[in-house]
Amino acid sequence: MEVRDIEALGPADRRALFERDAGVEAVREDVRDIVDRVRDEGDVAIRDFSREFDGVEVGNLDVTDAAERAHETVDDDLLAAIRTAADNVREFHERQVPDDWRDDFGGRELGRRFRPLSSVGVYVPGGAAAYPSSALMGVVPAKVAGVDHVVVTTPPAEELNPATLAAIHEAGADAVYSVGGAQAVAAMAYGTETVNAVEKVVGPGNRWVTAAKAEVRGDVDIDFLAGPSEVLVLADGTADPTFVAAELLAQAEHDDHASVVAVTADADLAAAVADEIDERLPECDRRETVEAALEHDASGVFLARSMSEAVLFAEEYAAEHLSIQADDDEALLDRIDSAGSVFLGAYTPVAAGDYASGTNHVLPTGGGARRFGGLSVETFLRSTTVQRLDRDALADLSDTITTLAEAEGLTGHAESVRRRFE
Repeated sequence: MEVRDIEALGPADRRALFERDAGVEAVREDVRDIVDRVRDEGDVAIRDFSREFDGVEVGNLDVTDAAERAHETVDDDLLAAIRTAADNVREFHERQVPDDWRDDFGGRELGRRFRPLSSVGVYVPGGAAAYPSSALMGVVPAKVAGVDHVVVTTPPAEELNPATLAAIHEAGADAVYSVGGAQAVAAMAYGTETVNAVEKVVGPGNRWVTAAKAEVRGDVDIDFLAGPSEVLVLADGTADPTFVAAELLAQAEHDDHASVVAVTADADLAAAVADEIDERLPECDRRETVEAALEHDASGVFLARSMSEAVLFAEEYAAEHLSIQADDDEALLDRIDSAGSVFLGAYTPVAAGDYASGTNHVLPTGGGARRFGGLSVETFLRSTTVQRLDRDALADLSDTITTLAEAEGLTGHAESVRRRFE
């Protein structure tokens, strides 16, 4: 793998790195047709699309009972791992639950209260692969938030993966449906004869799923539009090149379009990381996928002139996953604001957050971390402000209110204050 100098990057190189595209627009028109058909035809459209896209004849779309029984067929060690991960995710997210509050501001009693959404839909990828971890990441925080009805959709298969079903059940889902892709998002957004419509749709997926979320947004709330997986490793000369390379190879196996980056100011480390990747690539089980991701325009090993330049690069990249492997990782972290999730130290692999540490792995990609964070309990909450004014407090504000109201030409607003003192 070639090491590239940051100072030598041209405008096209920088666009590829810092303006990463999820590929949504390329499928948007086709997705719009899928969404429209599901909204108009319901279960009939879902079964047609399952046959066309998944090669599966779906009988009963509701597989909630199968999810409840899945633990009986799952290996004991795997079930224990699912339960441990679920407990850790639940424990972390319970710390996020905000408290209602009300305070006195000199006669103005002001406060804020939080209430969960009543129903949400969680998309759990599946099909040829199994993603029990995604079930935990979507369902657990929703239930911790207090959502009454959590719906899960996961792609159909001749035999649904028992690990995914077991995780969905352990996470606490209330209903599970065998439907995938854009049609699953449409079903959760608008409802069908079988699938219950929800107030918000969350969860990771391919570009068809992401495009569908973009299409239904406005009719139903969504979390955010996410693209292929990303990691950036910020490292200094004390980092172990084996560990740095391992992070890049791990994320590269997700998707052909995954973005994997290492940036350092140490030329020896950069060269060692590149050599380690070249040496280990032939051993990768998903070699073709990994190789394609490594060749992606938004991937590479980059050499900075200083750690300050490396930090600026990392901040501009705003990675989904940021691994900091350096002698003073806390000092580097203090200089970076934009990252979906941060992994500090040599023994904190991104895989820990992907599966079991407790943090959420549904995170912003494509630079989205500059504007918002990942999935959390707050994703499933609404906030309401509350206020009570006594007569003296309103009197103190009356001139301010009436002056501003009349400046806006809203005399009724001003009059609603004056009448209280007549």
